[in-house]
Amino acid sequence: MSASNIKHAALIQFAQNGYDGTSLATIANDVGIKKQSIYAHFKGKDELYLSILEDVIMDERRYIQDYVSSQTTLPIHDRLYQFLAEYSERCETHASSKFLLRNGFLPPSHLHELMMQKVYNYLDDIEQLFLQYLEKQQTFFTVPLEEVVISFIGLIDSLQIELLYSGTDRFQRRLHASWNIFWRGISAFKEE
Repeated sequence: MSASNIKHAALIQFAQNGYDGTSLATIANDVGIKKQSIYAHFKGKDELYLSILEDVIMDERRYIQDYVSSQTTLPIHDRLYQFLAEYSERCETHASSKFLLRNGFLPPSHLHELMMQKVYNYLDDIEQLFLQYLEKQQTFFTVPLEEVVISFIGLIDSLQIELLYSGTDRFQRRLHASWNIFWRGISAFKEE
């Protein structure tokens, strides 16, 4: 049994049940091995969890890079909205997105500091990706580009919280209302 098979089963369990709700015995059972066999690849649950976190962050970063580089034909309004709108679907269909959503907001307490350092580095990277992406559109916005990006990341966080705690219907409701205010603010607001 390979480490990648163990990590795949663990990713699904951690995404669905969180750190505390996932046992090594359950992961081993999903893979079809004995629990002790996991220790041939990982020192324990923490190492397995943190290894998956690294993979998830790389996967999510790659998804966003691919998204911003491939969505060049849609108007900027539609591109940004589509990115937000697709997030709930991505969390339902991609274990890495679901893992990051659940565990980014509800990390295990004993790994909190280490995990949040990795999550904050990821968020800083995402902020830079969107800054680079939106630089070409900078003349369109009526507020500084950095504020546009920080606000957009804040909107993402708000929508993720709604998705995590309330589900898809409330996510959609918050998306529509928040998007309209956000878009009006960055495209029409003028400082006096």
